[in-house]
Amino acid sequence: MSTSKAIAAASGMLRNRLKSTIRVRGGGGGGGESRWSSEGHQEKPNGYLFNRTPPPPGQSRKWEDWELPCYVTSFLTIVILGVGLNAKPDFTIETWAHQKALERLDAQKNIALSNADFTTAEESA
Repeated sequence: MSTSKAIAAASGMLRNRLKSTIRVRGGGGGGGESRWSSEGHQEKPNGYLFNRTPPPPGQSRKWEDWELPCYVTSFLTIVILGVGLNAKPDFTIETWAHQKALERLDAQKNIALSNADFTTAEESA
């Protein structure tokens, strides 16, 4: 009996914990405070892409240190995949069967030609 009471108590605690979590995630707390962010840790949206203000006129945006390696790696990945996937050998069963069928047709054609040559040689003799 004590194990069933322990299980009931644990499930009740879990149920209460989940209910409070659902309430907090649902957008409660009107003061800007939430479980995941507090005031001062989250910038308010300012209407610009990625929340970045544009540089002054006449100046270009300075690249961050991760951008060049990321762009170079992305470009090289696209090139390598494009070349590699276009140059890969075709090992599908359909291609193999087509090649075998062409080989058999060629063999049959050679046999028919050799038989025709043999019959014409007999007729001329």
